[in-house]
Amino acid sequence: MPSTYQWSGKTLRGTIESGELLASSKDEVITLLRRKSITPTLITEKVTKPKLGFKGKVSDKDIVVFTRQFATMIDAGLPLVQGLEILSEQVENKSLSRVLTQIKADVEAGSTYADALKKHPRVFSELYANMVAAGEAGGILDTILNRLAAYIEKAMKLKKRVKGAMIYPAVVSSIAILVIAVIMIFVVPTFSKMFASMGGTLPLPTLIIIKASNFIAGVGGLIVLMIIVATIVSIAQIRRTEKGKKAVDAILLKLPVFGLILKKVAVAKFTRTMGTLVSSGVPILDGLEITAKTAGNKVVEYAVMDVRKSVAEGKTLAEPLAKAKVFPPMVTHMIAVGESTGALDAMLSKIADFYDDEVDNAVANLTAMMEPMLMVFLGGSVGFIVVAMYLPIFKLITLIK
Repeated sequence: MPSTYQWSGKTLRGTIESGELLASSKDEVITLLRRKSITPTLITEKVTKPKLGFKGKVSDKDIVVFTRQFATMIDAGLPLVQGLEILSEQVENKSLSRVLTQIKADVEAGSTYADALKKHPRVFSELYANMVAAGEAGGILDTILNRLAAYIEKAMKLKKRVKGAMIYPAVVSSIAILVIAVIMIFVVPTFSKMFASMGGTLPLPTLIIIKASNFIAGVGGLIVLMIIVATIVSIAQIRRTEKGKKAVDAILLKLPVFGLILKKVAVAKFTRTMGTLVSSGVPILDGLEITAKTAGNKVVEYAVMDVRKSVAEGKTLAEPLAKAKVFPPMVTHMIAVGESTGALDAMLSKIADFYDDEVDNAVANLTAMMEPMLMVFLGGSVGFIVVAMYLPIFKLITLIK
């Protein structure tokens, strides 16, 4: 597929001209310019980043399918350019199709596959491009692509588990708060007017509910809502700064139940990413830098970057990891064994598998614990409101008798 090239060159009169040409390669641009009696001095391909809106987003699933198909083609002996051309026409995602077309043009122009991928960081991560570079250098691109697909699939499963752990209690809590708010704003005032017309002294639980209803339905409810919105906006603003991200992430890791899950997720992600990179032949210092950037938690990122500095100074990987105090002792001991036996990649994969199971168990335990607690909260709150509202009616029936 033709690409747009920006050029500048010298005419026969000695003047400098520049412009753009649509051509399939730089050689074709040179030929076209010479026909116009222009001697080219600079020719660069104009790279247009794909516009990836909401509808055109390239998902992890799209990348996995493409990677597996491409690995099969490479393994079958199909040329790189031909494989990219076939898949650019075959993939359903239009944005990915455009990106693959551009990558194919770059490879045809003389770029390596890894360098072509690096031009599209929004679609292919730094980890992906570096592993491909290692695969090209070692002549095992098909093996590396299969490892990448397996890695992305496992990362997707881990992300899904964490989202499941966060979404369930959030949804149930939101429904509980909404139900209680509707009762307090619309139902309780009706009873309150009826009790006011009857006169007399109301029981304490009824007074508490009426006061709370008046507060929520009045200015107090608006103030509470404004405080909640202000808190959310403030946290979002704080997380835009480097120090703010680190402070928020440190708090998240210290939370009673969620903090433990996040730590296990961090360990699983670190060991899985590092193990995949090491087994693919990526240098350990490059691997640590990539792993730090993809950690997803600033505390873990800073810890891994400190470990990288220590490794660059000649220390082992396990020693600075133990000093970082982010990873459990078991992890650092197993990494030390892996380094001493020369099987670091295999040991990292075993740790990742173990902590994937740990995350599964932690999420299952959290769901099992949160479900009855939320049900008790919702049932207890609604039950208390109902009883408080009917107490004066019971009292009135007793007086009538």
